[in-house]
Amino acid sequence: MGGGGGKIPYPKHVWSPAGGWYGQPKNWRANTMTMGALLLGIGVMTLHLSSRIEHREHMPEKGRFYPSRWWSKEIREHEANQRARESS
Repeated sequence: MGGGGGKIPYPKHVWSPAGGWYGQPKNWRANTMTMGALLLGIGVMTLHLSSRIEHREHMPEKGRFYPSRWWSKEIREHEANQRARESS
């Protein structure tokens, strides 16, 4: 058995952004890589901006896990000040 048969006839004047019926552009890999890189770049810029403007009213409790400790300048400075006060 060969499968579902051949391709069905379709109107040639139909256009769609996805390529219409049986669309498979020759440069689909390059387009996919380009869009992936673009989305990754936008995500990195968004996270960078978010970490720069982040402000906390209450600092995290000591010893608890908070992922933003890795990138928040405000939390890192607060914890450095705490360590300096504890050591002196």
